[in-house]
Amino acid sequence: MGPQSDEGLATRTVGGSGPRVVFVHGLFGQGKNWTTAAKGLADRHRVTLLDLPNHGHSPWTDRVDYVDMAGLVAAELEAFGEPVTLVGHSMGGKVAMQLALRRPELLRALVVVDIAPVEYPVSGGRTDDPDEEASPFGAFIAAMRAVDLGALRTREDADRALREAVPSTMVRSFLLQSLVREGVGSGRWRWRLNLETLERDLGELRGFPDPPPGATFDGPVLWIAGADSHYVLPEDRPRMEELFPRVRLVKVKNAGHWVHSEQPEVFLETLRRFLAAVEG
Repeated sequence: MGPQSDEGLATRTVGGSGPRVVFVHGLFGQGKNWTTAAKGLADRHRVTLLDLPNHGHSPWTDRVDYVDMAGLVAAELEAFGEPVTLVGHSMGGKVAMQLALRRPELLRALVVVDIAPVEYPVSGGRTDDPDEEASPFGAFIAAMRAVDLGALRTREDADRALREAVPSTMVRSFLLQSLVREGVGSGRWRWRLNLETLERDLGELRGFPDPPPGATFDGPVLWIAGADSHYVLPEDRPRMEELFPRVRLVKVKNAGHWVHSEQPEVFLETLRRFLAAVEG
């Protein structure tokens, strides 16, 4: 499962045979976020976990752009020489939708996790619900950039430093997966995230570039949303159905935005059933 990269994206594949499934993570993530799901599918599938640019082991770029990212993922899929089921969460779901609309021949099916093909607000929420979490990503970046890496002794120190800006233990541990120590022993800490560029281009990530005129993806699409999340709202449905005529929405109870981390068994079972149906 070693990462490969020859200027392409870093990828790992588990499972030796069967139809291909490719997972694309969200902002601040990396391919290994999907390890549990990948292991759950690897008995019957070849499952590839990608690191998007500016994340994980993939190269850093000088700008963050959905069409660029979709092109880089498409290049990885082309190398397989057979269509895949592409699964994307959040930012990765937008990359996956852009790819499906631009290079539909590369996909057998599409799974979009807790995101819609719409623009999200820079601050404030999408609903009148006072409990709705405002988009926290800018605050997360500021908190990560504020960690004094030179003075850091342990990962626990970093966890403490992030606690105020990132109260959720689950989200903190997710972010800290990208904090690594170079070399052995007292090596320097660094983020495997291009925080400067991600911060500058956060506005791009909130958007959804216009697909090519008249483009639709006519293959099967599973849309998984967290029942406690506001990333997928009823008013998002018409646009989703316009672009993806064969979409089916499944809401997962007791899950927010990180559906696959919050309800891993339900997520995996939902995905297995969909794969069984599309692979016939």
